[in-house]
Amino acid sequence: MLSALATRCTRGTLGRRLGGSKTALSTSSQLLRKKVMFPGALNSEYTHNLQFVSNVQSIPTYQVMDTDGKVLDTAHEPQVSKEDARKLYKNMLTLNAMDQVLYEAQRQGRISFYMTSFGEEALIGSAAALDPKDMVFGQYREAGVLLQRGFTMTQFMNQCYSNERDLGKGRQMPIHYGTKELNFQTISSPLATQIPQAAGAAYAMRREGNKLCTICYFGEGAASEGDFHAGLNMAATLGCPVIFYCRNNGYAISTPSIEQYRGDGIASRGLGYGIDTIRVDGNDIWAIYAATKAARAIAVEQNKPVLIEAMTYRVSHHSTSDDSSAYRSKKEVEDWSKRDNPISRMRAWLENKGWWTKGDDVEISKSAKAEVLAAFAAAEKLKKPAIRHLFEDVYDEIPPSLQRERAEIEELIQKYPDYYQVNDFAKK
Repeated sequence: MLSALATRCTRGTLGRRLGGSKTALSTSSQLLRKKVMFPGALNSEYTHNLQFVSNVQSIPTYQVMDTDGKVLDTAHEPQVSKEDARKLYKNMLTLNAMDQVLYEAQRQGRISFYMTSFGEEALIGSAAALDPKDMVFGQYREAGVLLQRGFTMTQFMNQCYSNERDLGKGRQMPIHYGTKELNFQTISSPLATQIPQAAGAAYAMRREGNKLCTICYFGEGAASEGDFHAGLNMAATLGCPVIFYCRNNGYAISTPSIEQYRGDGIASRGLGYGIDTIRVDGNDIWAIYAATKAARAIAVEQNKPVLIEAMTYRVSHHSTSDDSSAYRSKKEVEDWSKRDNPISRMRAWLENKGWWTKGDDVEISKSAKAEVLAAFAAAEKLKKPAIRHLFEDVYDEIPPSLQRERAEIEELIQKYPDYYQVNDFAKK
């Protein structure tokens, strides 16, 4: 009896002493219950409303200057030298001149294929924001990036002609550029294969700790490929210092963007993968420059990926194999060219700064075209790469099977030299 009484007294005392703690624990538990505790969605909160989320606020588009080349906020005035600004503009004009010449050359049957960058020349601004040692993974409209890095007109022409001085030894289609010296990975025709490659290379850079990053260019059409999702998720979960640069130019060959997706462009997908994301005016070279520079700082300092969606318009046909008049009106293209031309915007900005004149424009345009034509004529005269290159650069030592094939080809060439036009190929 005394034991039972003692137990009741003890329980009563403990109950009074722990009363406040019970209330605190109860309150804490309620707070915890508001936050989802499942490992798959730690930032979610519970709700009693049965509601399907169909849309969120649209992601804004960052812009530095308007279509007249006027900076909208002086706090965002580009901090670049006159020399650097003029170089960017000269490269835009040179790219435009090269596109005109090579497009016509393909139409004349002098090269097999070509793709222009008409309407998307402002992309050059992204190259100016990078470290020269950052690795570039391109798709096929990044010739401006190469120009900015120092790829010569002669090298462009040699590649498009697949001649004996082509760095790729004639193994690629025209415009599939690549250069180890300038840290530009060779372009592949299949869409989006470069996206997971860029993520993997960036992961290697993180492990090396060299404060470098990769940048991966692709169009909004490529973002429909499985490699896009695999690459972004890999980069996000592994913390890879990579800049994903999406050129949303409105068309995936003949498919307009309205038929490609229903979400808020490509930028919204970056948020879905937990990636820092920004959308920019892709015809504004300074918006591209500022966004890429900021993205690079995030990538290398925080070891994380960044997605840039650059909104632009593809003025040209998709390629020389395409006729865009079959799926859009010529008036639409003409209106876009007049309303928002990246070259005109940059020229207006330079003129507003007093760094460029109409006389400069005529002179540079004329010299750029002359440079292109001179390199074009020289490349056209060179022979095709030596036939032996067919068997090189895959194996360290050529296996017996390829040795037999090589011997067979050499025998056929010696037997039928005219048929195989051996004089068109370099000897070594």
